[in-house]
Amino acid sequence: MPVIDLFAGPGGLGEGFSALEHDRICFDVGLSVEKDAAAHRTLLLRSFFRQLRDDGQRCLYYKYLKNELTREALFDACPDAATQARSRCLHLELGARTTKRVYADMNRLVAGAKQWALVGGPPCQAYSVVGRSRLAKMARTAFEENEKHVLYREYLRILALYKPPVFVMENVKGLLSATYGGNSTFERIISDLSSPTVAMRESMKHRTPQTRRGGDYTILPLVQPSTAKLRPEDYLIAAEDFGVPQKRHRVILLGVRSDLVVPSDLSLRPSDAPTVGDVLADLPPLRSQLSKEKDDAAAWAQAIRRVMQDFRPEDLDAAILETMTGALGCLRSSAGSGGRWVAKTNPAALPSTALTEWIIDPAMDFVVNHETRKHIPADLLRYLFVASYALVKPASPKLHQFPPELLPNHQNVAETLRNRHGFFNDRFRVQVEHQPATTVTCHICKDGHYFIHHDPAQCRSWTVREAARVQTFPDNYFFEGTRTDQYRQVGNAVPPYLALQIADVVASVLSAQ
Repeated sequence: MPVIDLFAGPGGLGEGFSALEHDRICFDVGLSVEKDAAAHRTLLLRSFFRQLRDDGQRCLYYKYLKNELTREALFDACPDAATQARSRCLHLELGARTTKRVYADMNRLVAGAKQWALVGGPPCQAYSVVGRSRLAKMARTAFEENEKHVLYREYLRILALYKPPVFVMENVKGLLSATYGGNSTFERIISDLSSPTVAMRESMKHRTPQTRRGGDYTILPLVQPSTAKLRPEDYLIAAEDFGVPQKRHRVILLGVRSDLVVPSDLSLRPSDAPTVGDVLADLPPLRSQLSKEKDDAAAWAQAIRRVMQDFRPEDLDAAILETMTGALGCLRSSAGSGGRWVAKTNPAALPSTALTEWIIDPAMDFVVNHETRKHIPADLLRYLFVASYALVKPASPKLHQFPPELLPNHQNVAETLRNRHGFFNDRFRVQVEHQPATTVTCHICKDGHYFIHHDPAQCRSWTVREAARVQTFPDNYFFEGTRTDQYRQVGNAVPPYLALQIADVVASVLSAQ
């Protein structure tokens, strides 16, 4: 059954749908639309990978991952797969100028199709708590008239025109409390999605809003509501409740066309979340790179020992200081900083779970997108401290729990120490080994301070692959673009393993008809 993926990012939702093995239904991501060039390249490569039909072709794909074959040579060697991928992945921004192209492809895919699904997550910066605080200085009317902040209407327009049997829309938790034009954004979106045809008429100039009766769609939550009457928070999915090693909370709406039968038990099935340590254990250990000075393994180890030598805390917990000192003896003077690909040398094995079977590709004796960032020595000492703190407590220290010598020279520090709350209080956050991670966001592309590795002897922030593991992307999922592009793609994505479970719910709806 065709799946249309709008605002696709690197393809997290599409990956889950395409991988579903249902007893009656399988999905085929026939069209993905994404405006970001690097994310589109990732989408295109993944769509290409799905079209490969034999081990010989997959072997060529692995050669590309190891940079032994160019992308052009790979696509030339598998022309059918390349043609299919190019026809399925559009690089454009949804809007008035591009609708003809999108509609032409949709007509080709779903004309006459009785069963198909529309999925996607409109850009959500305006709905996020951080995004709204940054936009607060903007003139409110200018913000509300800027259609880039209401791109969900492009999604709505396609619902009104094509009326898919089922749709899935994902957005940030901040959507539940956002307002637009003085009214609840969430309630307005629920109303619009329930009756998209009427909503589009109302959006035209000089139209008077109409009373909505019945509706084209029933908007359902994916978790069992706690009360008979649905509340906004019932649409919030906590990913860690469904086997994802990350405390990621997102609004996910399931729309079922009103003429369809809705199965009585329609919800995701809870499962335990693995921990950070569970999903990162077998990845090759790395060192960070040094910023603004000579960089090699020996210089890196020397830089950490130098800043540690000058560290004279007065009131630091003795166990934490002992852990920091012990980590100095474990610094790997021969450790590499990774790269596009790194051979697997770590004998540690991941626990055998459904998630690890999903992530691991037995044909790969290497990992990709596994390269560290550059850090200044002062931050290396902070990383050493927070990772050691987490081993002792176990928790990530807040800024007021830092030794004074390690406080960053930033204007927000004094206010944060007075109030002990706010974003800056978590400025340096270690991801605790025996817990699920905190939410992987696109901010990871800015710096690594919120995603510090739990091993103090590695003294670094996460690589793209480590973030991708926590986001449940399979190891053979390669992210294109610069490293900043790659981090942004991973942070913006829907966890594919969660998407797989959502696809199973959608399949249950379609198979019930």
